[in-house]
Amino acid sequence: MCAQVATFVLRLGSLMVLARALEPKDFGLVGMVTAFTGVLNLFRDFGLSAAAVQRVSVTEEESSTLFWINMLVGVLLGLLALAAAPAIAAFYHQPKLIGVTAVLALGFPINAAGVQHSALLQRQMRFTALAVIGVVSLIGGAGIAIIGAKAGYGYWSLVAMTVAMPLISTIGFWFTVVWFPGLPHKLAGIRSMMRFGGTLTLNGLVAYVAYNLEKVLIGRYWGIDAIGIYGRAYQLINIPTENLNSAVGEVAFSALSRVQNDPIRFKNYFLKGYSLVLGLTLPVTVACALFAHDLIFVLLGPKWKDAAPIFRLLAPTIAIFAIINPLGWVLTSLGLVGRGLKIALVFAPIIICGYLIGLPYGPKGMAFGYSTVMTLWMIPHIAWCVHGTMIKLSDVLLAVVKPLASAVLAGGVAFGIRSAYGMMLTPWPRLVLEGAVLMVSFAGLLLFLMGQRSLYVDLFRTLRRPPAIQEESLV
Repeated sequence: MCAQVATFVLRLGSLMVLARALEPKDFGLVGMVTAFTGVLNLFRDFGLSAAAVQRVSVTEEESSTLFWINMLVGVLLGLLALAAAPAIAAFYHQPKLIGVTAVLALGFPINAAGVQHSALLQRQMRFTALAVIGVVSLIGGAGIAIIGAKAGYGYWSLVAMTVAMPLISTIGFWFTVVWFPGLPHKLAGIRSMMRFGGTLTLNGLVAYVAYNLEKVLIGRYWGIDAIGIYGRAYQLINIPTENLNSAVGEVAFSALSRVQNDPIRFKNYFLKGYSLVLGLTLPVTVACALFAHDLIFVLLGPKWKDAAPIFRLLAPTIAIFAIINPLGWVLTSLGLVGRGLKIALVFAPIIICGYLIGLPYGPKGMAFGYSTVMTLWMIPHIAWCVHGTMIKLSDVLLAVVKPLASAVLAGGVAFGIRSAYGMMLTPWPRLVLEGAVLMVSFAGLLLFLMGQRSLYVDLFRTLRRPPAIQEESLV
């Protein structure tokens, strides 16, 4: 929890500084490349880290073999990215992208070297170590980017940050685990983990294309400035859900995998973690929708004002991702990766159609199409994910209704205060007023009117108890 607060502040703070030090075209250039290299990034460990965590037991020989498979995949992906650099530059008509792609290709073998060490930390449930490494890598990467931007290196400062963060993380993993892989072995257990990891990777590939194709289309048809503006709005809108899902999801996946054969404990663990994610995310959704212009002005600066309407149109995606992403914990921890792939294969064409319909209307049209399709897909997605598991559709909907209703009502209160008094204030104090009223109103409504006080009291009491008692209390 402390690491997530630090990560949120660091990501937001670095974005505020870089947005003022760089131009939209600088972000646009790097965004053009990462839209492509992000696809390759999905193959960096071939899902083998998740397979190693999900398995009840993993031998030393299996871990060593997985390490060398990861390294081989990382090197091949780096070479593939390097070979694709001229094609990426030609696609966007931007020769500068050749050098950018070549440098970003280094990230693949660097990432691969730390994958199994990270998986070992997850299996051991050493989440404090993982959190510290994540924060340190973010500080290092953001620091390098800010220094580079202030020194006038432009988009190269963003490239340096993208490579520096995995390098610092990998070094941290090696020093923390102090595990040296042995020689690879031909083991039967590896085949099942390869199948699990391959299915998970294919699922991630389909989902990545579905969620990121609009950036490629905007960059190709609407230009470098358009993708820079859209990309910053998208990045900013996704910071809350990315932070929470990466941290809570990491803990939840490891914990749920350990109790996958205990239905009662599994259901209790999931619903408590799910409620916590919703309670922290849904009020942010309302704030982004209602106060988009103030948020963009304060966080990015006046030159990014064109990002405000895109930011508002993308706001519903925060709520949808907060609601549907945690269901991936259930599917993966129970080994139902095949079902996840089927869901992705059905959803991807639907969301791509939404992009294509919005493409003639520019970035705002794409944002509207994105949010509309995500909203329509939400209920079918939930029902398909939980079908036949110990989690029921009614359990999920009940967990969603209370924080969602509280967030909407609190948003109405905050908007009323803004309408009455906010126009007398400049953006900074007005945003503080809006945010404070929204959060206080939300907390009061959720804890007392919606009756969720006992849930949060129990969670925070558990944090103060010894680990052995914590597990018993969560059940």
